[in-house]
Amino acid sequence: MHSFEQLLQQFEDYFGKRHFPDQPSTLYDPAQYILGIGGKRVRPVLCLMGNELFDEIHPDAWSVAVSVELFHNFSLIHDDIMDQAPLRRGKDTVHHKYGVNTAILAGDAMLIMAYDYLYKISSENLKTVLGLFNKTALQVSEGQQLDMDFEKRTTVSLQEYMHMIELKTSVLLASSLEMGAVIGGASERNAKHLYEFGRNLGIAFQIQDDYLDAFGDPAKFGKQVGGDILSNKKTFLMIHAQETADAAAKERLMLLQEQNPSDKVEQVLSIFREASVDEWALELKNSYLEKALHHLEEVAVTASRKDALRQLAAFLVQRDY
Repeated sequence: MHSFEQLLQQFEDYFGKRHFPDQPSTLYDPAQYILGIGGKRVRPVLCLMGNELFDEIHPDAWSVAVSVELFHNFSLIHDDIMDQAPLRRGKDTVHHKYGVNTAILAGDAMLIMAYDYLYKISSENLKTVLGLFNKTALQVSEGQQLDMDFEKRTTVSLQEYMHMIELKTSVLLASSLEMGAVIGGASERNAKHLYEFGRNLGIAFQIQDDYLDAFGDPAKFGKQVGGDILSNKKTFLMIHAQETADAAAKERLMLLQEQNPSDKVEQVLSIFREASVDEWALELKNSYLEKALHHLEEVAVTASRKDALRQLAAFLVQRDY
């Protein structure tokens, strides 16, 4: 069994080539550009780990891992256009560097290339893997639409937000694991437990991300702390504060979002702390981590084979950046 770090290096070596033709360069260079500006590569490595949990890594797993990473970056290109984001991983976004029309086409080309890699896998796995991939791709699109819908609403319930995060973030983590498990020969029961491990881990991961945006150390977090607050983004923390704070605090939150004073972040964080939002978020995160680990324990393989996934789960939800 390999650690996440070992498989990450192997995947970077495997993935670090040009995935598109040379011409027309005006289409394919922008597509290659986003692949070259980094990323955690968590999803493709989870595919490899899902495979290796049950058997030696099969060549099909490498093809699916590449497909997953291409799909993820396709979604980022289009998300950045919708969000009008100028930066991605500290670099110009594709649409900011090359223009919106080119970025749309580059994203489309990347999605088609993702399917091209999927169709390289053996026929015995293709139907199951393709079905799961298609279901997940639609769910990610649904999650992005819900996220945009929420921007137009004054209030969003915690349950609604949780559902959006599950679709936008968790299902791709979960399906990456399950697709790898299928290639590794896992039983349907084992594959589903691994999916649930990934789904719950994805929610815990997002809770930690929301928490760090508000309470993280900017020197470690790598981006502006309080960015979600400044943009009035609905997060786990903001939604819980709006649902549980007293009437006066709720009124203050509403005014802060409307008026955007220079000390907005500090005032909102003060309200969060008064409502114990920070403590609640950590408890909620840990509850989803426990659910994830429960499903991992239910996977019927030797306990020691799960160590790498346990270690990765702990890192993803306890990281400070």
